[in-house]
Amino acid sequence: MSNPDPGAKESTQPQSRGKRYLFLLILGFVLGMIATVMGMRALQARQDPFPDALMHVQGWHMDQLDAALKANKCSPDVALPHLQALRMTANNLEDAFPSSRDDERFRNAAAAMRAAADKAISAPPLSCPALGATMKSIGESCGGCHRDFRD
Repeated sequence: MSNPDPGAKESTQPQSRGKRYLFLLILGFVLGMIATVMGMRALQARQDPFPDALMHVQGWHMDQLDAALKANKCSPDVALPHLQALRMTANNLEDAFPSSRDDERFRNAAAAMRAAADKAISAPPLSCPALGATMKSIGESCGGCHRDFRD
């Protein structure tokens, strides 16, 4: 049969097919991204946030003590609240890491952390060199545990 309009262009079907494939590719990519995010959130929801939160809080207090040391603001009224918070959070170390609770090295490191904090609270640092020594003592007790148990 003949074409009724000899000036008409050929069918644009290959171009529309290409657009359709591109649309499906983009749709698949978007749906894949959504499924990936949902899967990652489901895995994240299964994890216990307490150990990381405890380490963040202790790290924040150590950072505050370090900032006070660098700013030469080492009075007991600045340092003592952070030292008390470190001691209070040290009570939760065994609860935060139940898989390590039975390990003697972990128990010793946790006890050393509490002992260093107790010593610092009972005789608060009165000067910046004393605060530096206190932070070193607490940091060494933390480092013992991190060296043995940190992933």
